Amino acid sequence: MSLRAVIADDERLLREQLKTRLASVWPDLQIVAEAANGAEALELADQHRPDVVFLDIRMPGMTGIEAAREIVALPDWRGEIVFVTAYDEYAIAAFEQGALDYLLKPVEAQRLAQTAQRLQARVAAHQAKPADDAAVDELLAKLMKMQQGLEGGARREPLRWIQAASGSTTRLIDVNDVLFFRSDEKYTRVQTKELEAFIRTPIRELVPQLDAQQFWQIHRSTVVNLAAIASVVRDDTGRQRVHINGHPEVLEVSRSFAHLFRGA
Repeated sequence: MSLRAVIADDERLLREQLKTRLASVWPDLQIVAEAANGAEALELADQHRPDVVFLDIRMPGMTGIEAAREIVALPDWRGEIVFVTAYDEYAIAAFEQGALDYLLKPVEAQRLAQTAQRLQARVAAHQAKPADDAAVDELLAKLMKMQQGLEGGARREPLRWIQAASGSTTRLIDVNDVLFFRSDEKYTRVQTKELEAFIRTPIRELVPQLDAQQFWQIHRSTVVNLAAIASVVRDDTGRQRVHINGHPEVLEVSRSFAHLFRGA
């Protein structure tokens, strides 16, 4: 029997990557819809009633955990939730809750195959008996606890890897190799010595994920790796300019962040 799934991730390339790997390890799974945020995931889950929903945890607006709480609370919901995340601490938390599964980005084929086997077994068990209200209530309580932990600002490890698009390729970039991030209206550029890549995460959402001892925001649209700074020079207009090791681009420091380089 063919099972049905919804995939929710704000990064289109990552949705495509997950679809490709699912097609390889679980060819009978039918992807019935894709969502770019938590609210869309909830709407599509209600509309299609899939057997499985793959939810990225960090999405704009409604997070994956918030969406999961709403989805599980849908009348007669009998599907499975799988969290897909680049953040180890969220993955561990989800795993420890029981009855929840998770995948770490970048999703590995072997791990995905194991998840597929577990999901098929659990879906078959659900179809063999009526929905258990007590089990749903327990799952809702666990999701609430996870959400409270997320909102409580528990200490999290800084972001270690960035998945970014470079041409038609998705690359996994060590944040230590990033010289700077610069954003425009739609994308944030990830610049290393070797390549230029792009992510959709805006600077305001990216900054809290980075190590504040390593990355400084110097403009509303720019974050720089301190280890990459060659010099900071004040020009004739009084504006500070950051010169980067091994890269010709010069970054402007806005007046709001000028205090960071008091000596320049």
